[in-house]
Amino acid sequence: MRTKESESAMVSRRRFVSGMAGTLVGAWLAPSLLATDAATTKGVRATVDDFVKANNFQGVIHLVRNQRVLLSEAFGMADVEAGRRATVDTLYPLASITKWIVSVTVLRLVDQGRLALNGSIVDYLTDYRPDTGARVKLKHLLSNSSGIPNGFTPLAKIDPGMWTKSYTTDEAIKAFCSGDLAFEPGSRFSYDLTNWILVKGIVERVTGKDFAAAIDTLSLAPLGLEHVLPRYTEEARAQVAAGYASIEPPIRKMNPQLAYMVASGGYCGTATDLVRAAEGVYGASFLSAASREALSTILVPTQSYALGGRIRKIQVDGTPHDFAWETGRLDGYRSLLAHRLDGQTSLVLLNNTDLSQKTIDLFAEAMFAATPQA
Repeated sequence: MRTKESESAMVSRRRFVSGMAGTLVGAWLAPSLLATDAATTKGVRATVDDFVKANNFQGVIHLVRNQRVLLSEAFGMADVEAGRRATVDTLYPLASITKWIVSVTVLRLVDQGRLALNGSIVDYLTDYRPDTGARVKLKHLLSNSSGIPNGFTPLAKIDPGMWTKSYTTDEAIKAFCSGDLAFEPGSRFSYDLTNWILVKGIVERVTGKDFAAAIDTLSLAPLGLEHVLPRYTEEARAQVAAGYASIEPPIRKMNPQLAYMVASGGYCGTATDLVRAAEGVYGASFLSAASREALSTILVPTQSYALGGRIRKIQVDGTPHDFAWETGRLDGYRSLLAHRLDGQTSLVLLNNTDLSQKTIDLFAEAMFAATPQA
């Protein structure tokens, strides 16, 4: 009999075959097929070179326009101590870009009629406390506006050993996600792990699957994202770049990854997979028109936050354009997926030295300004 654990272990082995049978996103250029028009790439090259030099950048930068790779390049080291250089195929933690992938999966379930964004927690987790669970909607969890306080962090400050303790999803919900509401759901933004443990529980309860298997079946395999994996798996741990606070001298900055936290920021992947994901998700067939609209509708204006990520308006050639602006941070890592919603341009940055978000955002804006459009 197949257990949830064995089903999860089979995820990556099934990925290629099931991806071929799923909703494919169309032709894709390999990262080695770079644009050769010097006039097109001159400004991009200068912007990248200045950024890399100024920040001693370590990681991957991947830029695509109209499904044509303009630049795909790795810099520095994936593992200083082992002497392993970064490549465009190196796995990096996606951190909170995971939230966007999870939100896409929830919308797939919405399209199937198995979930509703206005459904409450107790509609799906019938054993959750009814007084607060009836007031908090799924859309509140996905937009970090539920008001359910984070019960993990106060305990971890007292007992750092919490980072190594194993909990099932149900145990984590009872231990960390069942406190009294800190504010009225939908009225404020609070970037809490709590929301995503509950989303994990809802997905598992509705699908009857281990969370990783559900994400794989509903989203990763149909999109052809062969290298997007839970970071806690043995396969991911063997390949992922190490995270650093400093390269010279090398000082590692990495927290353990716990399975019950995976929906908040526990996946890793490659730059090419992230662009493939954006092209597929915002294309015409992977989600319904209503779900694509929901994914790009801002619910928390003070944070420009929609479902699982932000929507930003960026000036390109003097004209404002809406971008899905998915960012991630874990100790030692930074990630960015910026995708113009009309599908024309995508940029991915993966970093293992914990650059500031402001530095990365300014670089991304400069890259879009330097990239000739249509």
